[in-house]
Amino acid sequence: MKLLKNIIYNILSIQEKYLRHRLSKTIGAKHTSKRKRRYSNGCLLDLSSLADVEKQKFEEELTLILKRYDFEPEKILEYISAQGTPVYYIDKASSILNPIGENEGFIYPAAGMRALYLSLVVSKKAAFKTNEMFILSKGTINKYYFIYHLYNWFAFKHNIAGIDRESQELLKKYLFEEADINKLQLSEIYKLKDAIKQDKLSIEFVIKLCRNYEGTKQALDKIKNSNGANL
Repeated sequence: MKLLKNIIYNILSIQEKYLRHRLSKTIGAKHTSKRKRRYSNGCLLDLSSLADVEKQKFEEELTLILKRYDFEPEKILEYISAQGTPVYYIDKASSILNPIGENEGFIYPAAGMRALYLSLVVSKKAAFKTNEMFILSKGTINKYYFIYHLYNWFAFKHNIAGIDRESQELLKKYLFEEADINKLQLSEIYKLKDAIKQDKLSIEFVIKLCRNYEGTKQALDKIKNSNGANL
């Protein structure tokens, strides 16, 4: 699992560097600096710092939700359902979703034939537009895999750039299919760049939680086994 995460992270990093280089060529301006500044009401605002603060607040809110429900996917899914996102449990969900390039977990709003397929699967009704949803196999849910999808759902609910149907479809197309990135329009480059950024953030969040959780668990086990811990 850790090796897979590192591979995905490296792929996304390479893709993002290429897109940033192509973006700078497309608009004829340099975008190597990660820091942006803007004047507002006579004050100088550091937009990158503002973004970091917002990201920290976002992840703190998400962590509070996880703690409130003891990091248990089943309990969190009840919360998700209460927030207006339907949750469906289907036998062998992966085999049903794979033909349309989807994985179990959070499914973005869909349109056209993809939406028709999904609507027939979850409700046995024909519709050419579907809202966001969770589709999962019946049985035990992998905690860390689920948190990755929870992060994306939470970002979608907060209208964060890159977490939308168009951006995510571009991400899938240019990461897992043979497609010519040179044919992208400028607006599509921005969408793809945002999608890559958000996917990296969700993976990093899961890895951080995994390390913290496993470290805490090991410390507790040590305390139980030796009536104390030298940390």
